[in-house]
Amino acid sequence: MSNVPVAVVTGSNKGIGFAIVQALCKQFPGDVYVTARDPGHGQEAVVKLQKEGLRALFHQLDIDDLQSIRALRDFLKEKYGGLNVLVNNAGIAFKVRDTTPFAIQAEVTLKTNFFGTKNVCTELLPLMKPYGKVVNVSSMASISALSGCSQELQQKFRSNTITEDELVELMKKFVEDTKKSVHEKEGWPNTAYGVSKIGVTVLSRIQARILNETRKGDHILLNACCPGWVRTDMAGPKATKSPDEGAETPVYLALLPSDADGPHGQFVSDKTVRTW
Repeated sequence: MSNVPVAVVTGSNKGIGFAIVQALCKQFPGDVYVTARDPGHGQEAVVKLQKEGLRALFHQLDIDDLQSIRALRDFLKEKYGGLNVLVNNAGIAFKVRDTTPFAIQAEVTLKTNFFGTKNVCTELLPLMKPYGKVVNVSSMASISALSGCSQELQQKFRSNTITEDELVELMKKFVEDTKKSVHEKEGWPNTAYGVSKIGVTVLSRIQARILNETRKGDHILLNACCPGWVRTDMAGPKATKSPDEGAETPVYLALLPSDADGPHGQFVSDKTVRTW
């Protein structure tokens, strides 16, 4: 099977992830995988796509569970000899009116959105085949949260030399600072979701830099993007975009032509590179 191209979309049994799979089924010349924590929900999504005449496959994936990530990694390695397209879409957000204490919201949100995404990248990026595409779904919330950070933090997050370890320490510090109720005093904005997506955007910049240093000749393109404000369970019914419209930028980045040399290491929204 190793000559069959393969695309994987995390958290794709509904919402933007499902719309991304739908579009890839129509445009990607290979196997497309729906992944979900719950196999039942994942299989339902595959059936729904079948009814539209689209062929997707399913593999279980819980990005909060390292064993689950590694099981997917081993499966892809064995069956396809690697991976062509990875869309890191899985993520969570607390509702604005949620009464869960902020420190818990911070810990839970960063665990999935930042640390879970980072773990998927750690395990799956080494599998990326030449001319592969990696799309980390971030959010415009990362830009607004960045502007709400102290100058010192902004400088760190915009640095072109920040390492993954340094970023991890900053993300851990945010969680610890919320537990001590000193996060605002320490220069953090009051948004756990926003900080988690700062993490995703900066992580993408770091990963792209590492690919340039270690695999320059493989022409792998890796970017962060914002799908926009999309009507999903997460964002609610008042959002301005449909899931199909939300999928447009991630799909555009996932299907960049093999002769494209960019965008790479960028934050992209509405198919346009934004200043970080």
